[in-house]
Amino acid sequence: MRFDGKLRSWNDERGFGFIEPTQGGDEIFVHIKAFPPGTGRPVVGLPLSFEVELGPQGKKRARSVEFIRTRSPGRRTRSESPAPWTPARVLAIPAFVLLYAFVASQWSVKPVVAVAYLLASLLAFMAYALDKSAALQGRWRTPESTLHLFSLACGWPGALMAQQLLRHKSSKPGFRSTYWGTVALNVMGFIASHSPWLAAAIT
Repeated sequence: MRFDGKLRSWNDERGFGFIEPTQGGDEIFVHIKAFPPGTGRPVVGLPLSFEVELGPQGKKRARSVEFIRTRSPGRRTRSESPAPWTPARVLAIPAFVLLYAFVASQWSVKPVVAVAYLLASLLAFMAYALDKSAALQGRWRTPESTLHLFSLACGWPGALMAQQLLRHKSSKPGFRSTYWGTVALNVMGFIASHSPWLAAAIT
C-alpha cells in the first residue's frame, strides 16, 4: 500500500530524514537508498509517494519512494506568466549598461569582461530554468546558494531575466534580498576592479 506525504526534514551528511504523511500520524524514517537512484539530493518540502516497511529494529521506515508531480503537464498556470516588472527590475540592466559604458569611456575595460557577463548570464538563466523544471516535476532542486553564486559571478542580468520571464524565485522575500545583495557586490567589484583609484591606493 502506498502513502503520500512530504519530506519534513533531511540530514544531507548522514543521508536520512523523515516524511510527514499526508493522512497524519507519526513521521516515517527514510534513508537515501529508498529514493530513485541518480536523482540528486532530497529537498525539504518535496511531495512524495512511498511504501512502509519494518526496519531491523521493528521501526517503520519508507521504501520505494517516488516523486509526486504537483501539476498536470501542459496545464497553464499563473506561474507560467511573466512576473510583474517593478521599477528596480526594469531599470537594473539598463542602468548597468550605462554604468558599463561610462567606466569603459573613463578607464580601460577589456572586451572579455562583456563576454564574461554574457556567458555567465546565459548559464544563470539555464540554471533557473532547470531548477523550475525540477520543481514542477517533483525532482531535486538546485540549491539557492548555487543560484546566488551565478548572480555574484557576473550572471545576475540573466538571473533577473529568468526570475521575470520564468516567474521563478521572483516572489520569495528572502531570496530576493540575497539576490540584490549579489548584484550590489558584483557591481561594486566591477567598478573597483577598473578604478585607477584602487590601483593607486594599493600601490
